[in-house]
Amino acid sequence: MKTPAVLLEKPEQIRFSQVELKAPDAGDLVVDVEWSGISTGTERLLWSGRMPTFPGMGYPLVPGYESVGRVVESAEDQAASGKTAEDLTDEIRVGQRVFVPGANCFREVRGLFGGSAARLVVPRSRVTAINEDLKEDGVLLALAATALHTMTAEATQAPELIIGHGVLGRLLARISMALGHPAPVVWETSGSRSAGAESYQVLHPDEDPRHDYKSIYDVSGDASLLDTLIGRLARGGEIVLAGFYAEPLSFVFPPAFMREVRLRVAAEWQPTDLAAVNELVSHGELDLSGLITHRQSATQAEQAYQTAFADPDCLKMILDWRTCS
Repeated sequence: MKTPAVLLEKPEQIRFSQVELKAPDAGDLVVDVEWSGISTGTERLLWSGRMPTFPGMGYPLVPGYESVGRVVESAEDQAASGKTAEDLTDEIRVGQRVFVPGANCFREVRGLFGGSAARLVVPRSRVTAINEDLKEDGVLLALAATALHTMTAEATQAPELIIGHGVLGRLLARISMALGHPAPVVWETSGSRSAGAESYQVLHPDEDPRHDYKSIYDVSGDASLLDTLIGRLARGGEIVLAGFYAEPLSFVFPPAFMREVRLRVAAEWQPTDLAAVNELVSHGELDLSGLITHRQSATQAEQAYQTAFADPDCLKMILDWRTCS
């Protein structure tokens, strides 16, 4: 069984191709993808060849970890699972719209992260049912879970200042307020990205006089900002590194010493984070609308990736797979 997919053959060489799928095992679902998102963080690093080496890294690969589609087949083995037909009706069923955070279902290429394909084979446990009306906005659930995860550590304070007004920064602000925290301030240096705030303030750093923030969340991925951010903290304040940094981070020690600065790294989201943001969306407490700015047919993947990485007006690029399966 083959499927159309985005194939990153080597750094800066991407194409729309056919790849062979593994056969589904008991407990797997087959999902026909409707939309997938392009990440301007991790996928940009994969595309440029700057992604630090870690297990599973290598080319050629199928990127993507933000896919929405419909379940078209279930390989659930009732006898093996010990479940009755009645039990299975309460679980994800054929025809449901679901979110898939990537897949490792290809025979001859790496599935890192494996979500940018017209058809996926994925374990049932990795699939999340979503509201039918969410449609393409469902691809944003992974970024929303990432934003929520930054605030889930013990004794964590909600962001008072967010660095970067891209999709992740906007989601972080929206989720923080949805959880009942005061509206944060967001820094943004790009004029085209300064618009679109919802009940919070977006400032150029030069316009912000404050030097007493108790919590600063950096989602920019800019490794050169630490000294600037330390200078804006109150004594005992915390900087949360919520972006992905390809370059080494460093800072001048005396200012950090004087402020007794705390640094925290927010890692990858967990299934509980995804479930929590899905609940917020389902109950109308978190709005994902207005964050997708660009759409392209998956057959035009090469052009779509170039736009996603090079156009500052592109907050989020979506690949449409509905005519490709």
